[in-house]
Amino acid sequence: MIKQSGSKAYLFSIVLVAVLGGLLFGYDTAVISGAEKGLQAFFKESADFEYTDAWHGFTSASALIGCIIGSAISGFLATNFGRKRSLIIAGMLFFISALGSMEPEFIFFEHGEPLFNLLITFNIYRIIGGIGVGLASAICPMYIGEVAPSNIRGMLVSWNQFAIIFGQLVVYFVNFFILGDHIQPLVEEMGKGIAAINPDAQWTVTTGWRYMFGSEAVPAGLFALLICFVPETPRYLVSIGRSDVAKRILAKINGTDKATQILQDIKDTMVVKTEKLMTYGWMCIFIGIMLSVFQQAVGINAVLYYAPRIFGDMGMEDPMMITVFMGIINILFTLVAIFTVEKLGRKPLLISGSLGMAIGAFGVAMTFGHAGFETVTATSILVYSASFMFSWGPICWVLIAEIFPNTIRGGAVAIAVAFQWISNFIVSSSFVPMFNLHLTEGDDFGHWFTYGLYGILCILAALFVWRLVPETKGKTLEDMTALWKMKNESYQTTNGKK
Repeated sequence: MIKQSGSKAYLFSIVLVAVLGGLLFGYDTAVISGAEKGLQAFFKESADFEYTDAWHGFTSASALIGCIIGSAISGFLATNFGRKRSLIIAGMLFFISALGSMEPEFIFFEHGEPLFNLLITFNIYRIIGGIGVGLASAICPMYIGEVAPSNIRGMLVSWNQFAIIFGQLVVYFVNFFILGDHIQPLVEEMGKGIAAINPDAQWTVTTGWRYMFGSEAVPAGLFALLICFVPETPRYLVSIGRSDVAKRILAKINGTDKATQILQDIKDTMVVKTEKLMTYGWMCIFIGIMLSVFQQAVGINAVLYYAPRIFGDMGMEDPMMITVFMGIINILFTLVAIFTVEKLGRKPLLISGSLGMAIGAFGVAMTFGHAGFETVTATSILVYSASFMFSWGPICWVLIAEIFPNTIRGGAVAIAVAFQWISNFIVSSSFVPMFNLHLTEGDDFGHWFTYGLYGILCILAALFVWRLVPETKGKTLEDMTALWKMKNESYQTTNGKK
């Protein structure tokens, strides 16, 4: 018998399964942090090509190519195959990528031979996983938003961002335990052959990175299995003419009384007026794009993906442990955003976070590599990361979901998310060659230039939000439509176009 008020346990159980997609999002993008040094040393052994810093930057970021593809096709899959089936596809892609990245030699190559074709095959598997991430990044929030009651929708969608950060923390722990008593190879040892590498690091080069990538198969398989048991979203069911099934699901979640009303509201809004992308002016689209670009341009993923390398290069004895500690800090400060965004507003969090990141980035730029300042450098990185986690990390996603007018939201969000993944790829693939840049032999130019650049971009991000981004706190989606309409009319009048 269905409760009059619906079942919160049922709602939270299906949302929990969907949130696993966010966890896999974080897991897949951060697993490279512990594996990349062993992977680099492995391919440095190649006899048929030179594994340069540029190649390593591309390999570390290749999953992001898949993210761009996945986000681009997410709308097509969600519309034509449904939200649930699209998430099943994402889970299968995660699973295939995990096993393929662990053993890229499967069938075609001899195990342990670092050939150029093996590198290409490895990157293909990582791109496959990236497609899963791209799908999950777009469809998991969509799924949660379409099953959640309106009065708690924002909170439930926000937990998807928490799951992403939690997934990164989980993989930091997993990488830490897989590494165990073994160590990462030193940069100066790479390219001299495994025999020249510290014996405690040889296992990391031959085996450790494989286990790190393969570990994702466990949560990926669980997600692909559990998503089979959750319902399709009521909105999609109505769109394909299955209103009876949609009503039963709505009744389980909201109760019988509300189900009929919600179903009618869905039917009333299924035929939505569409308008051209630039109906509300170019500034609306530009702000959405730049929110995405700045979220990545400030350099956070360079820190998340290469954290153990950065802490190791600083001379820290246990860089994986410090990376785990950073993951815990990230979780705590993401919770700060979740519980303050409706009280403080979007803009104050973004501006204060940008300034905090700038302080952290400049602190790293000025102290990295200087003896006696290791603690200051590590603290600066933690300040930098924590500042991102209570601001640009979750708040950017909130604004992208809120800022666009109803009639152009689908296309505008797709463009903004695509720019986000493109920017992510550029930042992540450029970090290693930029960080290792030297004007003269042995200088630290790349170190201070990289973080100095990120610090300047953080300042520019704060100015951008202060001057151009509208505050969405307390505003309905219809309010945003009216706001952009008024701004566009004012612009046209000012420029004599009306």
